[in-house]
Amino acid sequence: MARCISTLLPSSSSSPRRRRRAESSELFDAKCSPPPSSFLLRPLSCVSSLLQGLHVCGRRNPSRRRAPPLAGPPPQTSGCRVLAMASSSSSAAGTPPPHRHINRLASEHSPYLLQHAHNPVDWYPWGEEAFKRARERDVPIFLSIGYSTCHWCHVMEVESFENEEVAKLLNDGFVSIKVDREERPDVDKVYMTYVQAMYGGGGWPLSVFLSPNLKPFMGGTYFPPDDKYGRPGFMTVLRKVRDAWETKKDMLEDGGSRAIEQISEALSTAAASRRLSEETLHSSLRNCYEELADSYDPEFGGFGSAPKFPRPVEIHLMLYWARKLEDIGKESEASKPENMASYTLRCMARGGIHDHVGGGFHRYSVDECWHVPHFEKMLYDQAQLANVYLDAFDILDYVRRDMTGPDGEIYSAEDADSAEYEGATRKREGAFYVWTSEEVDKTVGDVSDLFNDHYYVKDSGNCDLSRKSDPHNEFKGKNVLIEREDISSRASKMGMSVDEYAAILGTSRKKLFDARLTRPKPHLDDKVIVSWNGLAISSFARASKIINNEAIEAKFYFPVVGCNPSEYLEVAEKASAFIRTHLYDEHSHRLTHSFRNGPSKAPGFLDDYAFLIAGLLDLYEFGGAIKWLKWAVDLQATQDELFLDAIGGGYFNTPGEDPSVLLRVKEDYDGSEPSGNSVSAINLIRLSSMFSNGRSDDYHKKAEHLMAVFESRLREQSVAVPLMCCAADMLAVSSRKQVVIVGNKASPEFNGMVSTVYSSYDPNRRVIQIDPSKEEEMEFWQEGNLSIAAMARNSLLHQTTVAHVCENFVCRAPVTSLQALYTLLNKTPTGA
Repeated sequence: MARCISTLLPSSSSSPRRRRRAESSELFDAKCSPPPSSFLLRPLSCVSSLLQGLHVCGRRNPSRRRAPPLAGPPPQTSGCRVLAMASSSSSAAGTPPPHRHINRLASEHSPYLLQHAHNPVDWYPWGEEAFKRARERDVPIFLSIGYSTCHWCHVMEVESFENEEVAKLLNDGFVSIKVDREERPDVDKVYMTYVQAMYGGGGWPLSVFLSPNLKPFMGGTYFPPDDKYGRPGFMTVLRKVRDAWETKKDMLEDGGSRAIEQISEALSTAAASRRLSEETLHSSLRNCYEELADSYDPEFGGFGSAPKFPRPVEIHLMLYWARKLEDIGKESEASKPENMASYTLRCMARGGIHDHVGGGFHRYSVDECWHVPHFEKMLYDQAQLANVYLDAFDILDYVRRDMTGPDGEIYSAEDADSAEYEGATRKREGAFYVWTSEEVDKTVGDVSDLFNDHYYVKDSGNCDLSRKSDPHNEFKGKNVLIEREDISSRASKMGMSVDEYAAILGTSRKKLFDARLTRPKPHLDDKVIVSWNGLAISSFARASKIINNEAIEAKFYFPVVGCNPSEYLEVAEKASAFIRTHLYDEHSHRLTHSFRNGPSKAPGFLDDYAFLIAGLLDLYEFGGAIKWLKWAVDLQATQDELFLDAIGGGYFNTPGEDPSVLLRVKEDYDGSEPSGNSVSAINLIRLSSMFSNGRSDDYHKKAEHLMAVFESRLREQSVAVPLMCCAADMLAVSSRKQVVIVGNKASPEFNGMVSTVYSSYDPNRRVIQIDPSKEEEMEFWQEGNLSIAAMARNSLLHQTTVAHVCENFVCRAPVTSLQALYTLLNKTPTGA
């Protein structure tokens, strides 16, 4: 196979222009932008060795903190950040031209597929109709995978899929299938894994050629339409693949089948025992911390070098490790990981990766100082960052304002690209977010000097802090707002109080925000994804109590508008209710993966169940409604039924019921999103700490068996799985801690008790809220944990809110005041 395919095309050489890094599942932590596309295959014998250094599904080798920059088209093409607007572009840039073409994608719901509905390419959605047509015509399938806010997906559409000559090649020689990777992550996983294993890199758009039986035989990412700089253009690729299929079809089909077989074999994993070794159980957390600490950037914060990505699981691990050191009396050592985490968060918040005008965070920074970002905004980033920031108002208010639908559903993403003005025929990355100094001066007015000094706004543009920020002068004369000093220092220099100075900045940001609303907005992907909503549900639920005390005294400056933190709980509950109403079958107890103008065809995947269960557990522990805990328990049972490998341990990523999905794997990498298995391990540990007897033991044993599957990863490459390392430590903690709060949940006293519990950080503590006057709750705990039911009954004697602080449900004397609870919590050993 390798000899055959290596003769089809020349190997590609890197062209001189910088390209954004790709996030090929886990190989990179960015979203869109391709690595060099080469069809020079390695021999199949290399598959196992290649996969040994990759995470499940061909992801980034954890021994390399950052991949090298990837080459792209030359600067004179101006294709990196500017692209002509396809006919299916958002109407924000003016009235679109009449459509000359329409294909099957016009009847789909996915925003990404709809963007391609008027290409001259005869696209099919993923499904039997396309597979049957390929078999009937005996032609290969061209599979193109991307998502609606992917910059390089837009570029390839404009350059190739809108090109009549390219379309004729595709229509005559192939059956072309378009897949939204956010709608069908299972399909994306299969072919990204193949491309990663065979070429050592990947990204979106993902371009793969399949036989009619769906076995891949060649693959790449982005291709320019024509041959340039030693790289084959897309039209050359299509002709070569067509010729190879006509002359060497049997060899290609056989090679594709063997590739999938070897990848499946290489990725198959099962536990050698039912539990982790004691050494791994107790060492993985420290090992992960030490490796992350070695890559820490003391000047600009973060871990690794440019480009820099928010990876909230790294911050989570630092905070977890700091708390563990405090618990064992090593407060001086605890300050180091705590300082790394807090400094990283401060640098990110002051940088251009943070949208100072509208709130929220962009996908990643192209430089080391968090200044010039890739401007895409993803829900999963907002949700996780809100969980690790102490002050999350900015992020949460942005999500409420710009990413939440009328029925509580939370949307997926905002694009990086937009038109510079109404009626423009081209889109430019960051056009919505960047400013000239003249625009700032005109909008802000008399205080523009103060504002410009604070945010480093210059006449020549400010993307000059690093040679990596704007190497090709694409933002010449433009400014990405960044704070180079903190507000208190600047206020002192100006002879102002912090409040006076902050108020001026807030008023100025509001003026810029209003001015920005007159610009064409980036495309909003209003698809509702269960897994990402689960992350958001968690962040809103947690914020409702964690920042409750802060909100009382806080002064808010735009873009933070401020609200009663209980409103954040309402956001979480509305999002959960939307999923239950629209994406959950009450009879089968199964989830559907996503929603847009109706439920998608894709079933719920492991991440959907795991992330939603985690969100529902937070919604119960922070909000108290028993219905969310009951639903979490039901979903956990369904997850076990659909995804659990009862013999080998751990969870597969798909239910395994779709014959067109060729790989079923157990993922472990905690990247821009945590892995479903890491989150599931923590869910199981949390559930085991709430229930008693057989149910508790069952949850605990499943968690132990799951962790044993990934023993080698935890032992040898712990930095790849920081959240799983935290889960391992949670298993190692011998005593389980609970705070049981009994009383009227609507009373101020009860809410005060809950807020007091969350005034300090303790990831190994479970909070159980129960109202003994509610029959439904008493019945639930009577069945699930007799100790809790007994505490609730006995607390009726106090006729007020009572808190019980327990370890393994052996409790201290109950307390009825906030101060007594606070004192007790901070004296109780953690058992860590």
